[in-house]
Amino acid sequence: MANELPSRKAVAIIGGGPAGLMAAELLSASGGYTVTVYDSMPTFGRKFLLAGKSGLNITHSEAYARFAGRFGAASGHLRAALDTFTPDDVRHWAAGLGTETFVGSSGRVFPKVMKASPLLRAWLARLQQRGVVLKSRHRWTGFAEGGYAFETPEGPTIIHSDATLLALGGASWPKLGSDGRWQPLLAATGVPLAGLRPANCGFDLAWDEGFRDRFAGVPVKSVTATSDAGSLPGEFVISTHGIEGSLVYAHSAALRDRLQREGRAELALDLAPGRSEERLARDLARQDNKASFSNRLRKGAGIDGVKSALLRAYASPADLAHPLRLAASIKSLKLPLLRPRPIAEAISSVGGIKWEGLDDNYMLKSIPGVFAAGEMLDWEAPTGGYLLTACFATGRAAAHGMAAFLDN
Repeated sequence: MANELPSRKAVAIIGGGPAGLMAAELLSASGGYTVTVYDSMPTFGRKFLLAGKSGLNITHSEAYARFAGRFGAASGHLRAALDTFTPDDVRHWAAGLGTETFVGSSGRVFPKVMKASPLLRAWLARLQQRGVVLKSRHRWTGFAEGGYAFETPEGPTIIHSDATLLALGGASWPKLGSDGRWQPLLAATGVPLAGLRPANCGFDLAWDEGFRDRFAGVPVKSVTATSDAGSLPGEFVISTHGIEGSLVYAHSAALRDRLQREGRAELALDLAPGRSEERLARDLARQDNKASFSNRLRKGAGIDGVKSALLRAYASPADLAHPLRLAASIKSLKLPLLRPRPIAEAISSVGGIKWEGLDDNYMLKSIPGVFAAGEMLDWEAPTGGYLLTACFATGRAAAHGMAAFLDN
């Protein structure tokens, strides 16, 4: 009688975003496991597609040591995973799927086609060619009977596996599947969690109706913003509720944390970063006092439009009337923030599974055989390709940990 071949061990990956799909890629490459990816949405990688709607920022080209330090308090925890899948590795991986990349003027890396869909299609096709089973419309509802319960179009079901990866995302963009519903399921098993909060988010301000109606949607260009995060140049956008945009996102972690800690926070704007306060004061003092404030501001400081309106809204009348004090306001105009925008509107989230709840292989200490990766973990990063690269890297790191667990 011929010897029977040993059955392959079953891997379940719950969450079909970048971290989950990257883990599936690594585990399926050996051919030693059956790999099934479950996702609650009708299709896979929906957040990946939306992130690439206006040009997929896949990683960043800055020096690697600087790149690896962009993850704040979690940088040390993420370093080993990032070391094995660096930004250069991301570019090489994308090229292997037929997507060549280029470095933009800001150092950000994009596909030459400026779309996410060709890369995702090629990726999913390769996974399926390797035997990965993709099951959509499968929402994980908890642990049951030694396995994992799902709601599916055919009704409730329970699956069993030899190792499982949880890659369910955080709580931003819940309509795309990242809704944070997994938190109470893990909390009930003793997994240590940090509450999910918005990251890379906008903030509410108390605009008056006239300002909001006139300037909502208008960009504020060529400014430098200062917070606990430092001083950074860039631009942002006036929104109906407050402020949004890349410059705001760069400060969002510091502003959010100060709001939580002290109940108040201010973003300081330099509205004329090319001019010193002394020069502004001198040029403003030269203006004809009989001219309108708008004309004096435009001729003396080169400021008009939305910047002028911001000065009127947040500098005192006494400051506006005095050249020295007006110059000081132009160089450091304080915008008092009320609160971050809701997490559902944020680009990403921070919080989730605390690092103390994971071993070095990304396995949950309280649930042997269950691993976690991606935005479920407690880390955050600025926009610019950092978020996606870390999701890829932690997915791969968890897959290596799963392989070590299964082959032990």
